Parts: sequence; C-alpha cells; structure tokens
Amino acid sequence: MNLGVRMQLCLMMFLEFFIWGGWFVTLGTFLGNNINATDGEIALAFSTQSWGAIIAPFVIGLIADRYFNAERILGVLHLIGAGLLFLMYKTTSFDLFYPYVLGYMILYMPTLALVNSVSFNQMTDPAKEFSLVRVFGTLGWIIAGVLISYLFRWDSSSGITQGLLKNTFIMTSIASIFLGFFSFTLPKTPPKAKGNNEKLTLRDILGLDALGLFKDRNFLIFFISSILICIPLAFYYQNANPFLVEVGMESPTGKMTLGQLSEILFLLLLPYFFSRFGFKKTIMVAMLAWFVRYLLFAYGDVGDLEFMLLIGIALHGICYDFFFVSGQIYTDSKAGPKYKSSAQGLITLATYGVGMLIGFWIAGKISNNYLLSDGMHIWDSIWLYPAGFALVVSILFALLFKSEKIDYQS
Repeated sequence: MNLGVRMQLCLMMFLEFFIWGGWFVTLGTFLGNNINATDGEIALAFSTQSWGAIIAPFVIGLIADRYFNAERILGVLHLIGAGLLFLMYKTTSFDLFYPYVLGYMILYMPTLALVNSVSFNQMTDPAKEFSLVRVFGTLGWIIAGVLISYLFRWDSSSGITQGLLKNTFIMTSIASIFLGFFSFTLPKTPPKAKGNNEKLTLRDILGLDALGLFKDRNFLIFFISSILICIPLAFYYQNANPFLVEVGMESPTGKMTLGQLSEILFLLLLPYFFSRFGFKKTIMVAMLAWFVRYLLFAYGDVGDLEFMLLIGIALHGICYDFFFVSGQIYTDSKAGPKYKSSAQGLITLATYGVGMLIGFWIAGKISNNYLLSDGMHIWDSIWLYPAGFALVVSILFALLFKSEKIDYQS
C-alpha cells in the first residue's frame, strides 16, 4: 500500500468517526435540554444505534457484497446522512427528531463495515496495517470532543442554556458532505460476490451459519455474556454526558475523550495482556472494569473527588478493548476459515443489536425512576444498577467459562 492510498484511508477513518463522535456523545444532553425529551424518549433515540446494527447486515449483504462498489455506497450513504443531520439540526420536537435519527442510524451503521472493507481491500497485511489506519478514527472522535468543549464551548453551561448543542449536527453534516464526495475518490472496492451466481439467503445475511458454534459450551457462555454485558454498557453511552453536565463538570465532552485516549493505549497493551493472562482473565478484567467505572461515577463528584469521575472515563480503554477486541479474536479462533465473517456478524448483532437495545430501554426506565421534580437525577442511585449488573455477569462468567488457550496473532 503506497503512501497516497494510506493517507486517503486515514482521512476516511478520521472523518467516519469524527462524524459519529461529533453528535452522538452529546445526544442525551441535547435532547433533554434543547427539545425537552423525557428519559424514555432519550432511550428511544439511542436505541436507533441498535436498530441500525440489526439492519446493517441486510444493507451490506444485499447491496454492498453483491452489486455496487463499497466506496460508492459509502459516498451515497454519507451524502444522504448529511441531509438527515441537517434536519436534526432544524428540529425542535422529539416527534420529528426521532424518524430523522432512526433513518440516519440505519444509513450510518453499515458505513462502519464499508470503511473496513475499503481499507482491507488495499492491504497486503491487514494484521499489521489496519491498526495504523483505524487509530485515525479514534483521533477523529477525540478531535470532535475537543472542538465541542474547548473551541466552540457548546457544552458549557451557558452554551447548553443557549441551545448551542444543536450546532453539533450542522458541524457533522458538513463533515458528512465532505466524506460523501471524498468517498468517490477512494480506491475501487468492487463487490465481493460479483459474478457469483450462488443465491444469497437470509441465513447468509444474518450469519446464521455460525449457529453451529453454540455446540461449544464455552462459546455459548461467551455469546450470552456478550449480550448481558452490553446492558450496562448502554448506560454509559446514554447517560454519561448528561450526568457529567448535571453534576457541573466543565468541558464534559472534551474530558470524555480521555476514554478514547486510553483506548489507544490499551489497544497497544492488549496483545501482551492477552498472551500473558489468556482470554478468560482478559474478559473478566474488562467486565470488572465496568463495575469499577460505575462505582466511581456513583461516589465521585466535581469537587475533591473529580479524579474519580476522570478515572471512570479513562477506564473506557479497558472496558472496550479488553472485551470487544478480545471477543473478536476469540470468535475468529473458534469460527474457522469458513464461518469467520458469519460468526463476527452474529456477535455484532448480539452486542450492538440485541444487548444494547435492551440496555438502552432499561437505562431509560431506571433514569426516569430517579428523576426529581426539578429535572435533575439521583445519579448515585442510577449508576449502582449497571455496576451491580456488571458484577453479576462477571461472576457468572468466571464460574461457567472454562479456561482455554487461544492463540493471539498480532
């Protein structure tokens, strides 16, 4: 892969995650303050990510893999998405906002697979080259948060009062237009199944060929644990920014990028930890990190104990990398060459789809139960629920999953 192509892929990844991080992190705060959405409505808006993840395999399986170049579909989806982001910017009621955000996430979630497809198609050694491209996605997410908090100050107390968080949608709409047109200049990535007359079935699209892996007791336990641990994970995505705003943290969105910085660090540490301690201990550390994070959120504050909140944010690297990346490695090792894609698709459907869909709904219900008459929440009580759930899941996993050796290929 030459330098020019590498730079194109890095910019593509940067914009892809700049767009997502530029509005999704502050979504809960925007909805609660700009259009007076209830906790249930906020949960409904966040659950569109899960519906997008559930529908995404159909978009990729039926269209991208069969008929059109991936880079062209990527361009079209982002150009349409730019229009939906602009409509979200203009919206003042949840009834109008919801269909726009639902439509957007149904279009956006498939692009996560498309940018990977475009990247892998240009690489001779993805194991070594992909991480150097993917890290620019994390940087894009970080830059979006820094701009919101430190340059534009849209998430400051005065900015929120003035309704400036709506500007996150116009910012990301502009970026989406740029990425949409830029995508047509990316290296050609033709359909994988072009010229293949084999009939594509629903079983192929949903990755159901991998269901045979459930005969492996360990994999079944891991699969169920993946769904369950994504329930407390949803609390973080949905509630973290509104929580930090309500307790009075300055520049909350910018400080939340500590999670992405730690993600880079722990991604580099993962190969050593995985090979040294094995898959089971790595996953358990990730699950327990969620437990610790939510306890820190429950008992920290923006005074002398603000460091507890910052540590809770910074634990994101362990929570995310040690669970999701390790899980991808484990799934890949179990699936074998024939069902690798099917197995990964099944896990993604279970986590980002089913698990987080349930989690967003539960988070909305619990948040609403601890809503005070002045519009504030009893956050120390709310955070104890995902903390306890994460602890229970980690204990069950520790008791039921039998240790086994998994080779990590870096």
